[in-house]
Amino acid sequence: MSTSPAPETVRTDVLIVGAGPVGLFAAFQAGVLGLTCEIVDVLDRAGGQCTELYPEKPIYDIPAIPGCNAQELVDRLLEQCAPFAPPMHFGQRADSVTEITGEDGHPRLLVTTDAGKRFDAAAVLVCAGAGAFAPQRVSVPEAAALEGRHIHYAVRELSRFAGKRVIVAGGGDSALDWALALRNVAARVTLLHRREGFRAADHTVASMRAAVEAGEMDFVMGMLGGLSTTDGALTSVVVKTRDGDRDIPADDVIALYGLVSEPGPIAQWDMDMHAGRVLVDTTTYESSRRGVFAAGDIAYYTHKQKLILSGFHEAALALRKAYHYAFPDKALVHMHTSNNPALKAKLTTA
Repeated sequence: MSTSPAPETVRTDVLIVGAGPVGLFAAFQAGVLGLTCEIVDVLDRAGGQCTELYPEKPIYDIPAIPGCNAQELVDRLLEQCAPFAPPMHFGQRADSVTEITGEDGHPRLLVTTDAGKRFDAAAVLVCAGAGAFAPQRVSVPEAAALEGRHIHYAVRELSRFAGKRVIVAGGGDSALDWALALRNVAARVTLLHRREGFRAADHTVASMRAAVEAGEMDFVMGMLGGLSTTDGALTSVVVKTRDGDRDIPADDVIALYGLVSEPGPIAQWDMDMHAGRVLVDTTTYESSRRGVFAAGDIAYYTHKQKLILSGFHEAALALRKAYHYAFPDKALVHMHTSNNPALKAKLTTA
């Protein structure tokens, strides 16, 4: 009788859970401090919510970068951490964490993913954003077969919709922002929302109404009731309005109904939580569980600001405490990158 070999265990100083902007910056900071790290993300590529939800949306509050879109920010962060070549493991979720004892007698953590991969780490830094998330999907029966071709839950490239008849469904900032952006690209854009009121900034609503008034786009109040296809391709949508069903020609539907978010398995990691987020000590951003840290939107403390900038700060401090878990008998000597010849050479050569 044959038995399957035991899964390989990867040993590292820090396991970073999440490859969004904060996780990528954490990988850079780990390299600067001389820590090895591995990154795990449930998505199929780096970027997290930035590239999943709004890759072309502008960001203006990153220090020294007056403006860039979300995808550009992720690309720059990948370039920044590239000199340290942190291994990234996509398409798998960190499921469980167990305390173990290292060969030197010091405590360590064993993390197992849902793909069966195992990581032996001195510390774990959770940078999982809002946690495990998924878009609220179109509920009509015909939608499933059209997802990825004609039904979309994010806009990755505006050019994808050039010359198309596009229905943008939703009433939040994202829906209005993309409807306004697409009116200059698509053949025709229709914003579909179930009521006259919107969950968006006043200036965005005003811009949308002005665009409708100018004939640059349409607004229809109603709910998506069905999808019509010809030879497997979307041709129109059925909208349920107060006056009855209405058929609107369409090539693509962008459904921006929001996200369903939850912390996922980390909620079972025996840490103090607050409203689905990890409660941390703001001197080290360590959770109530030794060796497990949190940074970014998943971290909670009084007066927390959900900014990428805040996540960068939290990750930097967390890793300094993590260093002492990785090297308990070694002092961490602070040195600016510009004053560290070996590090400077590594970064400038890369």
